[in-house]
Amino acid sequence: MTTKKSLIIKQPEVDKLIRELRLLTGLTQEQFAAALGVTYPTINRWENGRSKPSPLAMEKIEAQLYEMGDRGKDLLEKYLAN
Repeated sequence: MTTKKSLIIKQPEVDKLIRELRLLTGLTQEQFAAALGVTYPTINRWENGRSKPSPLAMEKIEAQLYEMGDRGKDLLEKYLAN
């Protein structure tokens, strides 16, 4: 049985990753929240650095990044913890 290893994003930069991903997809905070199954205030808190996404939310964010192809790969490389 294989387990999926979660990516480790630089924690201080999660807010920047989320904002950049949302802007690249052309979504408002409300639309992005709906796509991830969270509320608008949650996205707002993430983008303003007042809270961090749960592990489940990070899985959904990572899935979106992979679905974006090269654009998502560029973001991953920019924000992936070394």
